[in-house]
Parts: sequence; structure tokens; C-alpha cells
Amino acid sequence: MLSPLPQSVTPAPTSAPFGFTGPCLRHARDEEIFGEGETADHVYQVISGSVRTCRTLRDGRRQIDEFHFAGDYFGLEAGDLHRVAAEAMTETTVRMVRRGALSQLAAQRPEVARVLFRLTVEGLQRSQDHVLMLGRKSARERVVGLLVDLADRTGGDELDIPMSRQDMADYLGLTIETVSRTLTQLQGDGVIAIPTTRHIVLRDGVALRRLAS
Repeated sequence: MLSPLPQSVTPAPTSAPFGFTGPCLRHARDEEIFGEGETADHVYQVISGSVRTCRTLRDGRRQIDEFHFAGDYFGLEAGDLHRVAAEAMTETTVRMVRRGALSQLAAQRPEVARVLFRLTVEGLQRSQDHVLMLGRKSARERVVGLLVDLADRTGGDELDIPMSRQDMADYLGLTIETVSRTLTQLQGDGVIAIPTTRHIVLRDGVALRRLAS
């Protein structure tokens, strides 16, 4: 059974992962879900909204590790502490599943163990791709790669971007000025349109995927 949560937690209308029935916690924009270095007692699933996971570098700069959207899991750690912090990018609802209970279930049900293994491998692959992108790709390739990734994950070429330009910069390892300038250049080239700051349309997905590769 999941432990009772504070009064700010409300029951979720959807079934919890792996058959658990549990409550969900609503978070306001920019509210912290858990902090870097805190004990990793729970695994989380985004029910609605969006989450960024990030860490603070030694020089005080922020590095965003990943963006998470509805259906995604996060907070799954190999050790006992969270390596990153998690923050809501929008009004967000997340489900908390006790890590100990999930481990017990994985020991009893091989299909749960396989899902956890797949999630771990997928997270590792995305981390490796992120490191490769930061080390090898130009600013233009990084921005295009993020847009293509968002399109692939959300299933459409019209993107309602939950992250700010600063979020994008901190994920891509660029300055906010470089991100804004690159988006303007892509719009000038006719491969994207930016009707509003948080809405981007991929007008030429084939060209963009070629640029990102």
C-alpha cells in the first residue's frame, strides 16, 4: 500500500503505474517537486503538465538534465539520493509511488522488473545522447534537435512549448541570446514559424530532421 500523503494531495482519476492505486500531488509553475541530494524514497509519473530535472554546477550555473511530459517517469535512481532536482514547468500533477513498494513488486512480478529495466536503459540512452549533443553539435544543430525531439515525443509538428527560452538554453548548454537568435534564423529560413513565444510550428520536418542528424 502507498503511504498516506499530505492534505494537499488529491486522489488521481487514473490508475497508478504497475497496478498501484495512489494519490497525486499538484504543483504550481516553478514549484520544486524534490531537491538535488534529497533521499530518493519515491518514483514519479507525470499525469499532466511538464517537469524539468536539473542540477546546479560548481560554478553556480544550472544544467537541465531532461524534460518530462504526461506519461513519463522520473526520479528513478540507482542510489539512495536524487542526483538532480525536479521542478514543475507548468501547472503539473505527478503521482508518487514508494520506491520500496515498487522494488517489492518487481521482485514478485517479472514484467514489472522488465519495465523498470527498460525505463532505466532509456534514461541512460537519453543521458548519453544529451552528453554527445553538448560535446559535438553546433548551436543550430542543438536547437533543431530539441525541436525535433519535442515533436517526436508529443506526436505533432505544432509545439506548445512549456519551457522558457532560458530552460532551453540551460538544457542545450547555450546562452539565451544564442537560442533566441537561432530560432529567429530558423524562422527566417522558413523551416519553422513562431506565432507566439510558446508556440512553434515545424513547417519543414524533413529539413529539420536532416539538420538535426
